[in-house]
Amino acid sequence: MTPDERFEALQLELPPAATPMGVYKPLLIDGNHCYVSGHGTLKTDGTMIVGRIGVDMDKEAGKLAAQQVGLSILATIKANLGSLNKIKRVIKVLGMVNCDAGFEQHPYIINGCSELFAKVWGTDNGVGVRSAVGMGSLPGNIPVEIEAMFEIF
Repeated sequence: MTPDERFEALQLELPPAATPMGVYKPLLIDGNHCYVSGHGTLKTDGTMIVGRIGVDMDKEAGKLAAQQVGLSILATIKANLGSLNKIKRVIKVLGMVNCDAGFEQHPYIINGCSELFAKVWGTDNGVGVRSAVGMGSLPGNIPVEIEAMFEIF
């Protein structure tokens, strides 16, 4: 199956492609690399999931929020490249978690996005290097922000 077919089989819905909330590009191609700016928890209705993990939501809700960020990244890829099939592999994911100081399960949260990418591109091409870190706050009080780098065909 192709990445587009794998995504279709998941029966998940993409939100609208994100529009910049500042002076930056949501996606930039340089050679055979595709850089995707930090994306938030944009839902299909255009609103954002908000709240701090460990304060306003538990880790399961946080993991689902990270999956929603992954869906937002996929929407940006499709809007700019036309197809998920143009991505050869995931190179790097940087996940930022809006949480209280005592929260220590940042990798678990970001797995919500990483597991989605593994389902779309397979475990060989859908899993790259990764960082998952905690933040004191994120824009608009979103629980997760993720940026990623991909190799394209």
